[in-house]
Amino acid sequence: MINSKLPGIGQSIFAVMTKMANDFSAINLSQGFPDFNCDEQLIELVRKYALQGFNQYAPMPGVLKLREAISQKTKRFYGFTADPDKHITVAAGATQALFTAITAIVERGDEVIIFEPAYDSYLPAILLSGGIPVPIELNENDFSYDWDLVKSKINSRTKLIIVNSPHNPSGYMFTENDMAQLCEIAENNDLLFISDEVYEHITFDGRKHLSFLSYPQLSAKSMVISSFGKTYHTTGWKMGYVIANEILTAEFRKVHQFNVFAVNTPIQYAYADFLADDIHPNALPGFYEKKRNYFIDELKGSAFDLTPASGTYFQLLDYTKIIKKDDFLFAETLVKDGGVSVIPLSPFYSQKGKSRYIRICFAKTEKILKTAAEKLREYSLKR
Repeated sequence: MINSKLPGIGQSIFAVMTKMANDFSAINLSQGFPDFNCDEQLIELVRKYALQGFNQYAPMPGVLKLREAISQKTKRFYGFTADPDKHITVAAGATQALFTAITAIVERGDEVIIFEPAYDSYLPAILLSGGIPVPIELNENDFSYDWDLVKSKINSRTKLIIVNSPHNPSGYMFTENDMAQLCEIAENNDLLFISDEVYEHITFDGRKHLSFLSYPQLSAKSMVISSFGKTYHTTGWKMGYVIANEILTAEFRKVHQFNVFAVNTPIQYAYADFLADDIHPNALPGFYEKKRNYFIDELKGSAFDLTPASGTYFQLLDYTKIIKKDDFLFAETLVKDGGVSVIPLSPFYSQKGKSRYIRICFAKTEKILKTAAEKLREYSLKR
């Protein structure tokens, strides 16, 4: 007999809702991936390096040329100097990086503060490492942080705080006050941070991403995780990276070498060339803000309430005026009867029944967004 290490955890909600979208031929606004291709130049670079024979194992920390390019990019954006050998590790996507980082840090009995709604990979990794999750709920109206409450939860057993900005699923972005509070926590407590910054370049309304790497008090105690997939429309390539100090990097790599060892070689060389300029990341805010605004405009007249997301390519919709129903049941009904697959927010919480929101992904073509908005509007007004 096998005693499950995760007895209370089932299949990911993203897999569940994507399957339902396929089963009912619904528009899939649930799983967070673009329905358009990446830059053709990037594809040609992968092809170039594959044809040139760069098809064997890469070095465990990642191809040096790519780590050097990441270092240069990080300096340009955040003013942080990352040593390619000592501070940067290329990972098989941000989820693998998060799992490896949590596994490297958390020991049995350690308390780990997470903020809910939380990306669903944090909790299982904490539990598998024998850690004790300490969930703190964000403000249910604007998803802001109660820092006095956070400080009251910190004790001698607190090992790690996991944060995510821009935030999935709410789109909330850290403010200067948030960063000041985090710096104070870092200075006054012996603990570590994981900063999930995979949507770092998808920011709106003139907002600037505030990275942990720009704050010495935080960068000294943090593993900062980024994603090539989110920035370059290549989620299926599953590649990201981690920046941390020498000690944390050494611990990360101890685990990384045994659960992945190395990631796709020709793609690493392609990214190394593609990171030479910042044209693509600098264009992302305007690119996705246009899509966000288009979807919101097309949804006008519906019974949904919303506050435009500040970052990410997700938008929350409040369905309170439509029906008094559990958010998963509402999402299930919506995919069957409304023809659109969305993500209910309750799986992002430890306690079920906490949410009145659904999450949609607007990283789609305008044609898809228009059709989906029409279906959502019509469904909301029929209830």
